[in-house]
Amino acid sequence: MMFVVRRLLLTIPILLLVSIMTFSLIHLIPGDPARVILGQEATPEAYQALRAELGLDKPIVVQYFSWLGKVLQGDLGMSITDRVPVSELIMQRLPATVELTIGTFLVALLIAFPAGILAAVRRGTWIDYTSTFAALGGMSIPSFWLAMMLIIYFAVENQWLPSSGYVPFSENPAQNIMAMILPCLATGLRESAVLMRMLRSSLLEVVNMDFIRTAKAKGLNEVRTVLGHALRNALIPVVTTSGLMIAGLLGGLVITESIFSIPGFGRLIVESVFKRDYVTVQGAILVSAILVVAVNLVVDLLYAVIDPRIKAGKGAEG
Repeated sequence: MMFVVRRLLLTIPILLLVSIMTFSLIHLIPGDPARVILGQEATPEAYQALRAELGLDKPIVVQYFSWLGKVLQGDLGMSITDRVPVSELIMQRLPATVELTIGTFLVALLIAFPAGILAAVRRGTWIDYTSTFAALGGMSIPSFWLAMMLIIYFAVENQWLPSSGYVPFSENPAQNIMAMILPCLATGLRESAVLMRMLRSSLLEVVNMDFIRTAKAKGLNEVRTVLGHALRNALIPVVTTSGLMIAGLLGGLVITESIFSIPGFGRLIVESVFKRDYVTVQGAILVSAILVVAVNLVVDLLYAVIDPRIKAGKGAEG
């Protein structure tokens, strides 16, 4: 319990620092933000009106605490271009990205775990070489190229799956699943290569440890030894990699979302940057940073579940 409380308390200063860095982004833009948004042709009246609307006419400390107070109430501001609350825009776009992230991660797990375990257990055999070669190939292939190949084969030539588009799960579950198969495959195949390599390396270290040799000497078969003892001890690096992967996917799926016409969170950020809608960019980056902190917190808690020594404060350093 104390381990969980410590981790939760640690997130408070982290989130505070994230809010400061997010707020500071607008002040790192060269020149006056209002002038950047309106352009050099704007009238003085429009310029002053936008500065007042954005609160840029106040001291920076006052601006920050005013903005932070609104954020704590769930108010991320009003989109400059769409004239709707930023929180509403994010809530419209985030579910698609979360769904794509979960689907990608599930595809990666389903491929990486069997391949990684087999490659480690059958080290030096054709299974190991084939898995390693496939993993290196998967890490080297650009995701956009793989996405296009999947569209050509599954959607254009055979017409088994839709080539693009998104239907919310709540509206039509069947169409939603069909539309998400190709995007999840396009990103999941690449991510599975990263997980597979990490799991193989971690398992190879564990299977040579004394307690594994002892388990085998006591008569445990290979399947029970690997799945019951070695795998759990090899999961810490895999969980770390998985956490970084999920955090990256939540804000970094813009290419996949663009290719498959998915109205996701990553596309919202890019579109807002091009529109110079700094209020939306600021709110979206803050939400993205909070999601990353939340994922890291979950990873820390999973460490304690996998290795009780970490919860007791004995295994934090390794």
